[in-house]
Amino acid sequence: MDRRKFINTTALVGGAMVAAPSILSASVIGNSAIQIKPQWDKKTSGFKHSWSGLGNVDQMRWILRRDMQEQLAMCHKEIGLKHVRAVGIFDDEMWVFDKDPANYLNREKRSSKRYNWRVPYYIYDSLVNMGISPVVSTCFTPSGMKTGNETCFDTRSNVTPPRDWKEWGSFVNTFVKGLVDRYGIEVVRNWYFEVWNEPNLGGFWTGGMDGYLKMYQIVYNAIKSVDPSLKVGGPSTAHTVWLSDLLNFGVKNNCMPDYIIGHIYNNDSVGGDPLSPFDGPQGDKENKSPNFASGITRGARKLLDEASFKGEFHMNEWGLSWHPFAPVRETANEAAFIVKTMSEVSQLADYFAYWCLSDIYNQVGYGKEAFHGNYGMISLDGLRKPNYFAHQLLSRLGTERVEIIGNSLDELTNAIATKTKNGVQLAVYGFVNEYVPGDAMYNKEVTVSLPSTINPETIKLFQIDSVNNNILADWKEMGSPDYLKPKEKETLLAKNEFSASSVKPKITKNQTGFELTFQIEMPGTVLVEATNLTNN
Repeated sequence: MDRRKFINTTALVGGAMVAAPSILSASVIGNSAIQIKPQWDKKTSGFKHSWSGLGNVDQMRWILRRDMQEQLAMCHKEIGLKHVRAVGIFDDEMWVFDKDPANYLNREKRSSKRYNWRVPYYIYDSLVNMGISPVVSTCFTPSGMKTGNETCFDTRSNVTPPRDWKEWGSFVNTFVKGLVDRYGIEVVRNWYFEVWNEPNLGGFWTGGMDGYLKMYQIVYNAIKSVDPSLKVGGPSTAHTVWLSDLLNFGVKNNCMPDYIIGHIYNNDSVGGDPLSPFDGPQGDKENKSPNFASGITRGARKLLDEASFKGEFHMNEWGLSWHPFAPVRETANEAAFIVKTMSEVSQLADYFAYWCLSDIYNQVGYGKEAFHGNYGMISLDGLRKPNYFAHQLLSRLGTERVEIIGNSLDELTNAIATKTKNGVQLAVYGFVNEYVPGDAMYNKEVTVSLPSTINPETIKLFQIDSVNNNILADWKEMGSPDYLKPKEKETLLAKNEFSASSVKPKITKNQTGFELTFQIEMPGTVLVEATNLTNN
């Protein structure tokens, strides 16, 4: 969620996300060629695709739109979206607790309220028909139940505790009973229920930790009383705090979460919460460290393991920056950051859900330009950005990871090697810390060892850089129009598929297999694919 209103941003202004363009120094660029030697014949380790399966939409009301539903269907088909999370199912705009039109002429009853699930049902019907299961985030407070006037977003979502906890429990229980009655328990068992969103930020919840834990217990019991198998989780906190607090509370009050939820953005390192779990060198806690999100994830995993927690762990909001305006998000550097982070910590959680899927979003204003530095992996016009293609690239990897040795590899430039029964895959990434759109790009030579079992004629390269698989380059060539005309949109959509490079790499046969040599643009990512001879 956008945190602009809730965190002091003074230290962030002028940071990597908004600084003026600069030229990269020779010491940053370096001259060493990259050599990568996957140990194809050695034992592999399992490599689950935790970045696939769970995605975020800003608020539930957007799923009422046809174009959002089209984008979700595309994500389901192309990047394996199985669950979608969005907040605000109980917002006033959902009309879930509102006056009855039948009382319009009766002044005495005009202000009386009733439960009404018509709009949530329309949203969930649409998702279920697509084969997507929702994450039901039980927020925010309908104005007819509120205790105060504090709100968040331009949509004025109420963030105060409900006026009557018994009434709130009945409200949630009735809602969930209706879901089970409508879709069947076998379907709803595949859903996730999340208690609130980022309650540790005062702008999203005014009840503090004690109020949240009370809310959590009431919602937990309301849902579990419908069916104990339904999955309830929390605390869904910014900076991934309150994990131990919720686990301890769950033990004492017989309401242990089925899954634990954390949120982390790499630039949370600026003014972050000192109580966040962290595992890594002290330097990775510092402002502008490229490894902060990975350190928080490792710390959370360690905390859960030490607590012997056996449930699932979801990082259901993460990314390089939480800033509402960050043009770097729409560059190849963001794609490289996604691949880098998933290389480091993807096996430590069951789901990672990048924030977020779509630019259909207006927490702090609605986008005007076709590309405007917003959160989405998909533009308002349905165009896939480099960060979307990073997810497609990752999803083409296998589920068995291969150990790598090599030269000129470090924490920013490295690779993921995998194999399947059909062939081998290698994702090489080069992330440039503190990169700003407009900085100079440069190339590095990469040499990769491939096994003798592959057919060299099947080798493909998929590049994500300033030009390749980067629709913003095509948009800029078009003159960067704010509003795409139908023909312009049609032209860009025709170019907006994740495509292999037409440039052929140099291939050399040696005693152990093949050597592949190509150029990677920094920042950038390259996927190498090759099929086994036995499959041709």
